[in-house]
Amino acid sequence: MPTQAEVDVLKAKYAVAQQEQVFTFYDSLSPEEQAVLYDQLFKLDVDRVNRIYKKAVSSLESSTINLSISPLPDDCFDSVLDATESKQKEWESIGLKSISENKVAVILMAGGQGTRLGSSAPKGCYDIGLPSHKSLFQLQAERILRLQKIAKDTTGTQGEVVISWYVMTSGPTRAATEAFFQSHGYFGLKEENVIVFEQGTLPALTDKGKIFLETKSKLAVAPDGNGGIYAALRNENVLTDLASRGILYVHAYCVDNCLVRVADPVFIGYSISKNADCSAKVVRKAYPEEPVGVIALRNGKFNVVEYSEFDPTLAALAKANGQLEYGAANIANHFYTVAFLKSVERFEGELEYHIARKKIKHVDLTTGELQSPIKPNGMKMELFVFDVFPFTERMAVLEVDRKDDFSPLKNAPGTGVDDPDTSRRDIISQHVRFVEKAGGKVVAGDGETQDKLTFEISPLVSYSGEGLEGLKGKTIRTPAVIETVGDIEKVVIS
Repeated sequence: MPTQAEVDVLKAKYAVAQQEQVFTFYDSLSPEEQAVLYDQLFKLDVDRVNRIYKKAVSSLESSTINLSISPLPDDCFDSVLDATESKQKEWESIGLKSISENKVAVILMAGGQGTRLGSSAPKGCYDIGLPSHKSLFQLQAERILRLQKIAKDTTGTQGEVVISWYVMTSGPTRAATEAFFQSHGYFGLKEENVIVFEQGTLPALTDKGKIFLETKSKLAVAPDGNGGIYAALRNENVLTDLASRGILYVHAYCVDNCLVRVADPVFIGYSISKNADCSAKVVRKAYPEEPVGVIALRNGKFNVVEYSEFDPTLAALAKANGQLEYGAANIANHFYTVAFLKSVERFEGELEYHIARKKIKHVDLTTGELQSPIKPNGMKMELFVFDVFPFTERMAVLEVDRKDDFSPLKNAPGTGVDDPDTSRRDIISQHVRFVEKAGGKVVAGDGETQDKLTFEISPLVSYSGEGLEGLKGKTIRTPAVIETVGDIEKVVIS
């Protein structure tokens, strides 16, 4: 329990910050409730909250003033769609070497819940309906296991190859995420190499920047956006752990991309070869009006320009080769050097938070009654993971094939766009292509059609199509699942 003197000091601090309303009900609370509220207020940097609010409002007001958009420089952009096979092999070799030397880690942004999908569990626990019924977490864990083996076998490394996996959760999803991993034995990974940490929060604010109370004894707070990763890496001692493990490079991505190539050695090697301190995977924008953010230069600095900021004429501008000039669609898939991640603290105060208008449940300060608004009544402030791009010294952008690298899970089943059905379809289609590239074919069995197959290849068998050489000249009839190398012979019918 805080002393009265400690409470008075904290009240004075909040009064100077003009946020004294958070103490409105303090004297009427039970001692236990007072202790909870005091602890929350004591840990909150209220001056930082005020600075973030003022900068966010100022940035919003000036965001369209003197906005200059220009294309990415040619020397920082490459595409696997245009690169020769030998160049891609060169990048892959560099990546596999670094992985084999245990210099590469992965950071998974997994703070979201599956609310839109009809689930209250963390989104990574979601089963998209593959024949194996593996969750997103399991698919990604098994890709790590397979890649560790590929790196070890390819380079002839004698020791253990480890790709450490750092899983960023939010407050509401941390316990459930940890329990899910524990109950599934970390999907074959070693427990010490799966590190769960938590992103930060910021208070929800009124339009005038006043902190809402969710209850009489609790502030209304929300996660600080996926860009909160940078402060969380520091505050949760992840940067220290990375250094202790000798890790130099990090691959970061979002949990809801079912096709993600975790720690992709081609992307890692490409970024290292470009001497990049930060780089991004992108996919080719499908058409000028596609509602996606694009990586370009904003006022001369690398950034993501939202589709709503583009003039239609500029959005449709084409290069000499016919591709869109502004066609590098952002998919939140990034490479960093650990040195760059450490450097973020130096310019953190310059990062601009974004305002999201929201319906904020809160306690009325006059009546003490809970209010559940039916329209937006306040704001949550978020930092996006790409907000550090303007501060990079050596940025690189690699375009990849959308059908092999990007299929987001955003919407409820049956939506028809970015939903479990499209995620499942895209993985199965990719696995069919793996077989075809190996020289085999997959045909529909009874009751199935070629565009709706029951088929799956475990990531433990193939990371990106390798290891399927035994299928050359062979035919597989669905339904079929290749869960182990031994299953390859079992599913072949001719």
